[in-house]
Amino acid sequence: MRSVHVAPRREPFDLVIDRIAPDKSISHRAAMFALLSDRPSRVCNFLQGEDTLNTLHIVEQLGAVVERSGNEMTITPPVQLQEPDDILDCGNAGTGMRLFCGLLAGVEGSFVLTGDRYLRSRPMKRVTDPLRRVGAHIDGRQEGNLAPLHIRGGTLKAFAYDSPIDSAQVKSALILAALRGDGVSRYREKLLSRDHTERMLRGMGVTVTTDEEGWIEVHPPEGPLDPLDLTVPADPSSGFFFAVAAAIVPGSQVTLRNMSLNPTRIEAYHVLAQMGADVEMIEQENRYEPIGDIRIAYGGPLRAVEVSERIAWLIDELPVLAIAMAVARGTSRVRNAVELRVKESDRIATVLVGLKQAGIATEEFEDGYTITGGSLQPARVDSHGDHRIAMSFSIAGLISGMTVEDVACVETSFPNFYTLLEQITKVTT
Repeated sequence: MRSVHVAPRREPFDLVIDRIAPDKSISHRAAMFALLSDRPSRVCNFLQGEDTLNTLHIVEQLGAVVERSGNEMTITPPVQLQEPDDILDCGNAGTGMRLFCGLLAGVEGSFVLTGDRYLRSRPMKRVTDPLRRVGAHIDGRQEGNLAPLHIRGGTLKAFAYDSPIDSAQVKSALILAALRGDGVSRYREKLLSRDHTERMLRGMGVTVTTDEEGWIEVHPPEGPLDPLDLTVPADPSSGFFFAVAAAIVPGSQVTLRNMSLNPTRIEAYHVLAQMGADVEMIEQENRYEPIGDIRIAYGGPLRAVEVSERIAWLIDELPVLAIAMAVARGTSRVRNAVELRVKESDRIATVLVGLKQAGIATEEFEDGYTITGGSLQPARVDSHGDHRIAMSFSIAGLISGMTVEDVACVETSFPNFYTLLEQITKVTT
C-alpha cells in the first residue's frame, strides 16, 4: 500500500497549469456516446486514467475499434453492438457502471458489469430500480443493489421519472435508456445535476429539451447519431485541488488553463471566492461545453462558509473544500450532502476522521458536518482507497506536512497529480 509525505510550503507560489487532468466525466461519456453513431468519432485529450481507460476497453469489448495517434483517438463504432465473451470490468468507476447500465439495458444481449472491491460495495439500486421499471432486466447481489450486475438487454418503455436523487449518474443512465424507448421519455430532478450528457447528446443530434417545470424530455432518435468531434476540456474538479492550494498558502496564485466552465461544475470556485479567495474566469467558445481559464489567488485569511444549496454542483469538491474550511476563521457547515456517504468511500466519515487526526474540531451529521477552523497539525491519514480523499489531505500537507496512505487510487482520475504538486513542494514516498 503506497503512501506519500507532503512537506509544508513555506513560500508563496505562482503556477500556471495547462496539464490538469482532462475531465473524467466527459471522457467517460465520449467513449460511450461514440457507440451511438454509425461513423467514427474523433476525441482529443481523453483522460488516461484507470477508470476512463476501463470504459474505453469496455467500448472495445462491445465491438468498437479505437485508433490512437498522439493526443487524438478515433473511435469507430460497430454496425451493431456485440455481445462480449467476457465480463465488463469498470474498475473503480461508479460513472462507468451506472451509465453502462442505461446504455446496455436496451441492447439485445447478455452483459455482466463488475468492478474492484470498492465499486462492488457501492449502491446500484438508484439506477437498477428505475431501469427495471421501464422494462430492463438487471440482476445482481442484494436484489440488484451490488455488482456484479447482469443485464439482459431488450425492449424498453417510455417513462416519466421524478427522481428522488439529484445525481448526474442516475440521470444519464435514464437518458441513455430513453434513447431506446418506445416513445418520448421525461426525467426530472430537484436540482439540475451536471448536464454533460444533455449537452453532448444535443450536440450529436438528439432532441433533448427542458420545460418550465424542470422535466427533461428525451426523444428517441430515428437513426444513428452524429459522430463526436471533441476536445475534452480540463477537469474543474481536479483543478480545484490546486485552487485550494493557492487559497491557503499566503501570497500564492495559480492559473488553470482550458477548464470546463460548465455552470454545474464550477460552484466550488464560487464558494471559495465567498470564503475570501480571488477567483477570475475567462471564457472561450466551444461546441459542446463552455471552456476557459480560471485564475485563483490568495485573498487573505479565509472565512467560514455554509454550504447547503446546489450540493449536486460541488459534491466532488467537498473533500478538498473541507481542507479550506479547516484553516478558515469560524465554523463552516455542510448540509444536504448525504450523497457523500456513497462515493468511493463514505466521504463524510473519512474526511472528518482525517481532520480530527490533524487537530481540527468537527461535528458529524447524517447529511453533513461542521468544521471549526484552526491550526492543521501533521498527521497520518488513510485514504480508504478514495482518490479525492488522498489528494485532499495531500493539499493539507502544504500547511502542516501530511502523510497519506493508499495513494495508488489517484491513478484512477488524476495520474499526474503528484508531479504537479512537486512543483509546489517536496513529495516523498
